Amino acid sequence: MKHTFSMNLGWEGGRNDVGTLEAERLKTQISIPPEMDGPGVGTNPDEMLLGAAATCYIITLAAVLGRSDLTHRGITIDAEGIVDVTNGIFTYETIRYATTIHVPTEMTDRDITLVERIAKKAKDQCMISRALAGNVAFELNTVISRKSGNDFI
Repeated sequence: MKHTFSMNLGWEGGRNDVGTLEAERLKTQISIPPEMDGPGVGTNPDEMLLGAAATCYIITLAAVLGRSDLTHRGITIDAEGIVDVTNGIFTYETIRYATTIHVPTEMTDRDITLVERIAKKAKDQCMISRALAGNVAFELNTVISRKSGNDFI
């Protein structure tokens, strides 16, 4: 089975102008970010790549935890993309995830070890991570936080 995802993009003008991106569930302006001497309107390819990788990872992580019958009380990720500029060439080098997985206080140490292993494995199962493999490095820092039933993220 294959899935096709489509979007329509428009751009009028030069380097520091603003374009549009529209997909079935996403509509935004696009431009070069201010860090790269652009206008910083809407989103940009660097944010979208980071967003694609991070959303793929968090969804895959939740799915694998669910398939393993491991309960969680929420997952949060602070994601960071590192872009190197050498001789005017921009290279997406590294994506870092600082992940916190909130688990029930009654979860066993054995299950927590399994949650930690799944957090590492989920990165490799995500189709965006696989697409970037060999080109972008991934760094994972996972924290497991025990939460009682009345605690919320």
